[in-house]
Amino acid sequence: MTKDKAYYGPADWRGDPARDLGMPGEPPFTRGVYPTMYRGKLWTMRQYAGFGTAGETNARFHHLLDAGQTGLSVAFDLPTQMGYDSDHRMAEGEVGRAGVAIDSVEDLERLFHGIPLDRVSTSMTINATAAILLAMYIAVGEEQGVPLTKLQGTLQNDILKEYIARGTYIYPPEPSLRLVADIFRFTARAKMSFNPISISGYHMREAGATAVQEIAFTFANALEYVRRARAAGVAVEDFAPRLSFFFAAYTDLFEEIAKFRAARRLWARLMKEKHNASDAAARLRFHTQTGGATLTAQQPLNNVVRVAIQAMAAVLGGTQSLHTNSYDEALALPTELSSTLALRTQQLLASETGVPDVVDPLGGSWYLEALTDKLEAGARQLVEEIEVGGGSVKAIERGFFQEAIARSAYEQQREIEAGGQVVVGVNEYVTGEPIPPIPAPDYSKLAEAQRQRVAQLRETRDGGRVKQALRELEVAARAPGAPLMEPILDAVRARATLGEISDVLRAVWGVNDPR
Repeated sequence: MTKDKAYYGPADWRGDPARDLGMPGEPPFTRGVYPTMYRGKLWTMRQYAGFGTAGETNARFHHLLDAGQTGLSVAFDLPTQMGYDSDHRMAEGEVGRAGVAIDSVEDLERLFHGIPLDRVSTSMTINATAAILLAMYIAVGEEQGVPLTKLQGTLQNDILKEYIARGTYIYPPEPSLRLVADIFRFTARAKMSFNPISISGYHMREAGATAVQEIAFTFANALEYVRRARAAGVAVEDFAPRLSFFFAAYTDLFEEIAKFRAARRLWARLMKEKHNASDAAARLRFHTQTGGATLTAQQPLNNVVRVAIQAMAAVLGGTQSLHTNSYDEALALPTELSSTLALRTQQLLASETGVPDVVDPLGGSWYLEALTDKLEAGARQLVEEIEVGGGSVKAIERGFFQEAIARSAYEQQREIEAGGQVVVGVNEYVTGEPIPPIPAPDYSKLAEAQRQRVAQLRETRDGGRVKQALRELEVAARAPGAPLMEPILDAVRARATLGEISDVLRAVWGVNDPR
């Protein structure tokens, strides 16, 4: 965001401290969602990991937990995200590449081997197949002797941003939103300590959205989810306190800090204005990931500095959990060394900087408050434009989000190429040093091992029980408003695979045609 002035003074912020700032832990939550913030409890250090098979990822999880990580975050491979088993022809060449391959509950058991699910919080970056992965997680917990109410974590489950910016959707929007709302119903009724959704601005920012667009488009999607959950008979107070959000942290330090503060305030105001929400239901809790799109393959060690600045922005902005990218992610999957350094970046922030000692230490800065107001006003204007046009689904159908993000991405890239926006090591301070090679795993070997596990599962399970469970799921999918999580959970317990469950829903609902 272009800065309007060289310096700011009292005339540049005319807000009301009581109305616009308040106290930490009180509406409108500009200064933080909890009274003592990190003085009471540090943010969750939740490094994102997932590659190859469940066994390899389990080893990385244990390494990160031993290194002091305080929460797990799972990346799934593309076939898992798209509802295909590893032995499906559509999975060819993609098994284990973008994340861990999960075909059945037995894979998830291997993923969490030796990790008690009542002692760790797990975030799962999964959307179209989110209901199946949640069911598998519940089943693994049952087999560990952990009841539903003791499971902690977050399910991404944000299908709308997939239509906008990421593309890992399966079904048309309406049945997809039915699945999202049913997860809200299930987790609320079971009183799970599990966030049923993580509404993501991160992926839209990575696709080229501005900071204002990131806030606005995220909240437009969030308001759509709130309406769908209410239409499905779930009361706002039963699910809204467990809504979670997911934002990017980029390198423009003050803009990012202001973005997080503006987002908290705007969400509280929107929920109170539109849904008469309680303070708890209007509180914006969010996870942050440093900017993957800001990482450069050229001079990759520069990324260590970028990530540290971005992490500082997230913490000064009041995040509840944080993932710090590894410096080599623009080249290949992070190594054990680079992922440990990324975690150490958070630990240094927590232990050596003094930043956690004061809540919202930049609050009251004329510049920061003026920037916070500007971001909130711009985001609100966009949200209302989308709402007046019929909400997020209508905006997606007419290409509103997609076109806006494409224009923004084009303008940013043109600015970089013209030299107006400096990227150190790319368009300034270029040395010509070669991009270092990073060894990659033998994916073909990993894929073959995974295919063999799927074949063995099909040979040893009770086939009749699987068929019956899938038939019951089909009946539920064909009945408008029928519960879906319960038959999916029964199918998972019977050892139906992720692909088999997805195929049942594909046969009933069809697939979304991007044309």
